[in-house]
Amino acid sequence: MAENLDKKQIIKLFGLSFIIATFLLVIAVMPAEYGQDPTGVGEALGFTKLYLEEEKVAPVVEVPKHRTIKLDELGSKNIATPKEYDNPAPKEQLPFKRDEITVKIPAGKGIEVKVNMLKYGKLKYDWTSDKGDLFLDFHGEVKENNPPKEVFYESYTIAFSNNMAGTFTAPFEGKHGWYFKNNHKEEVTVKIHLEGEFERL
Repeated sequence: MAENLDKKQIIKLFGLSFIIATFLLVIAVMPAEYGQDPTGVGEALGFTKLYLEEEKVAPVVEVPKHRTIKLDELGSKNIATPKEYDNPAPKEQLPFKRDEITVKIPAGKGIEVKVNMLKYGKLKYDWTSDKGDLFLDFHGEVKENNPPKEVFYESYTIAFSNNMAGTFTAPFEGKHGWYFKNNHKEEVTVKIHLEGEFERL
């Protein structure tokens, strides 16, 4: 008789435990862990405040690896600075203008885009490629009276990029602009916007 009573007690305890567990699942665990509150009790008791939505993870974008650019790549090598580098600035600069230049660079090829500027002329620019990073050398060549076969040039920026914007003051009269190298396997289009004291070549 005592043995039968013990079994009944065990069954009752099991049933009571199941009811309590289900109750806690519905009013506490579901609102706090999953943001689901079918009875509304979880919100009343503050359990829904414990729920944090899973953060949306941004897709991983593979960043292309480029070689390291060194100091010795800047400018021309073993070419004397021409005397015209130190010519005085003109009293008047070229007229202010705005322009847009679009160039298409074949796969594996390079191209130069330059404008003429007087000494201390000012320029604002931005450029963007439509298919990833390009190698670029933003540089200038001095206007010489009798230019040699290999001319002097000064590099302002060498980098790998798909977009760049900035301001520029010409340190000498001459041609200033970009050499772009397309290392991709398809043609790349570059759009350049210019504002300032320059003229297209």
